[in-house]
Amino acid sequence: MSPVKPPSVIVIIPARGGSERVPGKNLLPLAGIPLVAHSILHARGSKSVQEVIVSTDNAEIAKVAKEYGATAIKRPHEISNAKATSESALIHVLDERRKKGKADPDLVVFLQCTSPVRKHDDIDNAVRQLIEEDADSLFSATRNHVLIWNATPAGPQSLNYDYHTRKREQDMEVQHRENGSIYVTKTEVLRRDSNRMGGKISVYEMDEMHSFQVDTPAQVDLLRWVVRREIQDWPNHVDLVVFDFDGVMTDNTVATKANGNESVRCNRGDGLGIAAMRRAGIPMIVLSTEEHPVVMARCQKLKLPCYQGLSDKAAFLKKYVKKEKIDLQHVAYLGNDVNDLPCLELVGFPVVTADAHPDVMHAAHVVLSTAGGKGAVREFADKLLAAKKRKKNVSS
Repeated sequence: MSPVKPPSVIVIIPARGGSERVPGKNLLPLAGIPLVAHSILHARGSKSVQEVIVSTDNAEIAKVAKEYGATAIKRPHEISNAKATSESALIHVLDERRKKGKADPDLVVFLQCTSPVRKHDDIDNAVRQLIEEDADSLFSATRNHVLIWNATPAGPQSLNYDYHTRKREQDMEVQHRENGSIYVTKTEVLRRDSNRMGGKISVYEMDEMHSFQVDTPAQVDLLRWVVRREIQDWPNHVDLVVFDFDGVMTDNTVATKANGNESVRCNRGDGLGIAAMRRAGIPMIVLSTEEHPVVMARCQKLKLPCYQGLSDKAAFLKKYVKKEKIDLQHVAYLGNDVNDLPCLELVGFPVVTADAHPDVMHAAHVVLSTAGGKGAVREFADKLLAAKKRKKNVSS
């Protein structure tokens, strides 16, 4: 029997230019990149997805979409106002694809860019769940433990519980609150019902930390805090940390003097982070494509083994971990540019700086909130050690 062909999947991200409560919301910077870019990178990092499309009426959003590797489709004015449904944008994208001779995909994944916090495998897991449960549509949600009341002419009425026999929250029936992060729909259902939900419906559970949305100015500040403090995806067991040098330990600029000598800018906080990881017993090395005395001088000061002049860093890393008997799935790599991509795709925990090149961001499990040379290594160290400490506290 021949293997079952996986469904064709596209991601559509509606992103209007207007926002009544948070002006310019979809372009607001969050962890160093525009809000809409987070969902684009999540989609590009999915193994299930063949195409990522941003539907927008705004030229700047379209520009950002292209910069981060998505296709931008201009949305007509009549379906770009605040009252227009998201479904109208989804179907418009499908129609525009048909005009270009593209067949409808089997599945449409609808991501809201107001939900910038997802685990790196949430999209793939949601698609897999819909297929395994033979569902027609799926929505992401978090468990609901909130007691809700309706305002009625007769006064407030308890909606999802009976206040006469109040239960403890942990004893309530299982309830789900849509978090607006991920919707997966069979295209035939979307076209037939003009609705993201229909037929047999499945619920994809996400934890509360990954279910926050941006709809008010206060929530913008909250999400910035969540992204900075996010350690849910950080591993608590790492056998090796690998750093790129230029653009990670430096701000990617170089000062050249008249005599030809060069200097780079580094961050003192990075040294403190490296020292903290060393005290925690985490092995670290630096791999650099460039070969320059300044690289070796900085690494010697930080007491880091440094390997320079590597035209193929991934090939070197494979040999290194084989010699040291280290599982690549337990290796973390911090990079920032296209020459880091093979290594990022090789290791179990790929991380990039906030100002990394868009072509490598999709390969990262985490995009830091700090740029290279501005404390990115320190942020990396703090979050890795926080995850390690949390695991120790849970185990003890």
